[in-house]
Amino acid sequence: MIYNNPIPRIPHVKNTGETHNRQNVQQAGSFAKILQDKLNQDVKISKHAQMRMEMRNVNLTQTQRQKLSDAIDKAQDKGVKDTLIVMERMAFVVNVKNRTVITAMNSAEMRENVFTNIDGAVFTD
Repeated sequence: MIYNNPIPRIPHVKNTGETHNRQNVQQAGSFAKILQDKLNQDVKISKHAQMRMEMRNVNLTQTQRQKLSDAIDKAQDKGVKDTLIVMERMAFVVNVKNRTVITAMNSAEMRENVFTNIDGAVFTD
């Protein structure tokens, strides 16, 4: 059998790059937003903890935030619900399930302090 139907021509569409660039910007914006949301969602800081951190001059770098997140992961893997995380002369009491810092203190405040309402501790560099 021989078919003699011509293939219809597809009209040429000129790409000015405008739509493509707009999509790239939207995708890049989406990626940045997802990344920022993930970073913010990974470790939350309660209002109380934020207030304590300001009072006690405890500031977290992005690297320290990542260490805190890793410590929360370790506590979660062990089934800990509320943990004490000690790192770099700072201490944090964290609700593991919600990944929320409940309170924070510097090294001076850790001395002779009693930590209550925790069921695990993580010590990290």
